[in-house]
Amino acid sequence: MDGPTGQVPHQEVFENEETATSAVTTLYSKLRDEVLLTGNQSGMNILMGYYTDELNYYSYAGMLGDAFYRHTITATDGSVQSIWNGAYNLIYMSNSAIEGIDASQNLSPEVKNQLIGETLFIRALTHFYLINLFGDVPYVTTTDYLTNKQVSRMPTTEVYQRIIKDLSDAKAQLTTTYVSTERTRANRYVVSAFLARVYLYTEQWQKAEEESSSLINASSVFYLENDLNKEFLKESTSAILQFKPKRAGDNTLEGGSFIFNAGPPLVVGLNPDLLNAFEPGDQRKQMWIGEVTDGNEVWYFPYKYKQQENTGTSMEYSIVLRLAEQYLIRAEALVHLDDLSGARQDINVIRHRAGLANTNAVSSQEMLDAILKERRLELFTEQGHRWFDLKRLGKANEVLSYIKPNWRPTDVLFPIPESELLINPKLAPQNPGY
Repeated sequence: MDGPTGQVPHQEVFENEETATSAVTTLYSKLRDEVLLTGNQSGMNILMGYYTDELNYYSYAGMLGDAFYRHTITATDGSVQSIWNGAYNLIYMSNSAIEGIDASQNLSPEVKNQLIGETLFIRALTHFYLINLFGDVPYVTTTDYLTNKQVSRMPTTEVYQRIIKDLSDAKAQLTTTYVSTERTRANRYVVSAFLARVYLYTEQWQKAEEESSSLINASSVFYLENDLNKEFLKESTSAILQFKPKRAGDNTLEGGSFIFNAGPPLVVGLNPDLLNAFEPGDQRKQMWIGEVTDGNEVWYFPYKYKQQENTGTSMEYSIVLRLAEQYLIRAEALVHLDDLSGARQDINVIRHRAGLANTNAVSSQEMLDAILKERRLELFTEQGHRWFDLKRLGKANEVLSYIKPNWRPTDVLFPIPESELLINPKLAPQNPGY
């Protein structure tokens, strides 16, 4: 694994609070613009939407996204290489920042804690996406070139342990206060929200319940927007972490990527299968899905973000973490803790906000099925949630073999890029099926 292609910050950067802070906020910018969580065509929103039953691909064969939609990814696929390289470059930059901040003689303890806490969060988040895409991967914590060039893949369970360690350390170093009036940098609440997700994925139900409850109970800070059209505004009260647009006056990459004004779509549109999953009267379908009619044909697009163009005033920020997910995390955890009444209450909070009646689910399995459905309808085209849910719950083969002609059970993991295996044979063996 090589270092990043960009300039690595020199130690003097970390001797000044302003420049040290800039080095850390650059990590968020990388996630927003280039790596994993970007709202453009190379991010999880779109690529994993193609990979599942959320999005249809309308562009040319061989273009970015086509292999994901058709399940023809290979170990030499440039998109997979970009995901891998982008993630590990971001991890390298995070490690550089941690080392530089820790060695700084001029930063106050308070500033050090804030910046290291934020960077540990980003490092953990990036590794989380890597293991859920590639399976066993190296957990990299140094900038040492010789060490990184010979890293081996770790079992997923060990990677999760290290993710939890980084998040726990970050939580200990951060406070519950945001560094500004906006929610664009990590604090203790942000880390707790992500920890809740990690504990859910690792089936640590009690801890998932505790972390999600810490967000839900902070009602003076976070509460659900009853008006669904406000959910993705920059002032959203349910936002836990957002990405601020690159330039003042810009809106989101998601809005620019998803919205189209004439049919057929040039690149991406919603899969009708998703529309058919909504119950009659579900306000999420009305508020969060747009449509374009051309003659007798109708096409649909995600309309969570309403601004396609830059308006001169930034009205929307990209959502990374939001409160509705925490309710659904807690509901799932409570089912496994045999608190069906509590789980039902959390499911109904989400359903009532969508204009729906109480859930009809009674048994534990019915509850889990209801939660999976609510996650599908609440979190569609957000950072790959649908794919990760199908994968972690063992439902990918059942759902996708029906709609993806090229689907193979081994598609639950991406291939390790072939070029990485050639550079570092310790990354072998290749994932099955490639």
